[in-house]
Amino acid sequence: MAAICVFCASSRTLDQRWLDLAAETGRELARRGHTLVSGGGCVGMMGALADGARSAGGRTVGVIPQSLVDLEVADLASDELLVTASMADRKTLMIEKSDAFLTLPGGLGTLDELFEVWTTATLALHAKPMVLVDADGFYRPMLDWLTTLTDRDFVKPAGHALLLVADSLPAALDTLESHLP
Repeated sequence: MAAICVFCASSRTLDQRWLDLAAETGRELARRGHTLVSGGGCVGMMGALADGARSAGGRTVGVIPQSLVDLEVADLASDELLVTASMADRKTLMIEKSDAFLTLPGGLGTLDELFEVWTTATLALHAKPMVLVDADGFYRPMLDWLTTLTDRDFVKPAGHALLLVADSLPAALDTLESHLP
């Protein structure tokens, strides 16, 4: 099937529900026959995501900068662990290795990755589907703000429409798969 890159939090202090969502995402990607591409970390949602995928027989590809390997947070159990020189190189390689992108709840790093793939899509540097999982309304305030950017002509409607939004994991994966070539 497809190589699906998932962006999510790597914090060690999250509520269990977010870790559960990440683990279920990994399991469901594996059940659907997809390869997981992730940020290559073994902590927080990122670790739960990769563990979930492997627990269901899925293949995992981690992409991580050397600085995080040095902090001993690399997912050494990855089927393929690619080490980059920088965070910027990490994002570039994640885009290259992936057929589609799924964004779960996360913080600054997750948003950085989301906006990188969204921006490069608006510039027609790739045409890969991007789905944001708005579980429990996590991203609703940001989505409302982004709509105002479009309303004020800071973001073109066609660019805004490139980011697909779903309120549940099953809906997000169905949406993502319906947009794969």
